[in-house]
Amino acid sequence: MSSFHDLVATAPGNKPYPFSQLKGKVVLIVNVASQCGFTPQYKGLQGLYDKYKDKGLEIVGFPCNQFGGQEPGDDEAISQFCTLNHGVTFPLMQKSEVNGDATNEVFKWLKEKKAGILGLTRIKWNFEKFLIDKEGNVVHRWASTTSPESIDSEIAKLL
Repeated sequence: MSSFHDLVATAPGNKPYPFSQLKGKVVLIVNVASQCGFTPQYKGLQGLYDKYKDKGLEIVGFPCNQFGGQEPGDDEAISQFCTLNHGVTFPLMQKSEVNGDATNEVFKWLKEKKAGILGLTRIKWNFEKFLIDKEGNVVHRWASTTSPESIDSEIAKLL
């Protein structure tokens, strides 16, 4: 894929989620899990979404079970958990992998464009975050330990 807006993710039910619909928006991509020490970040992500969605922010969550088996549920169970426990209204994609041979296309592209610390590309844990500007450029990558609230100002600059 040559650009962010050429990517297509898979939403629950094998429905395509074309990133062409995100043109002109600032996008935060996060690999998420329901049984992780960082799971409370869902509330912070939802807070950012509520604050900025009408100004052009989209958050897209990618549930992943590759780290400690912390996302064991199916897509429906994940959606129910996120809605009931954290009030999540931003889109969640189909559960997928972010490392290894079966890495989904979105994370292949993101990791190619923005390596992590020491140039490592692999995702280290749940709740890594990638910030994409309105033109589809990956401008930031944050580790799981970075809270959603602490990146508020970086999002605001791009809006």
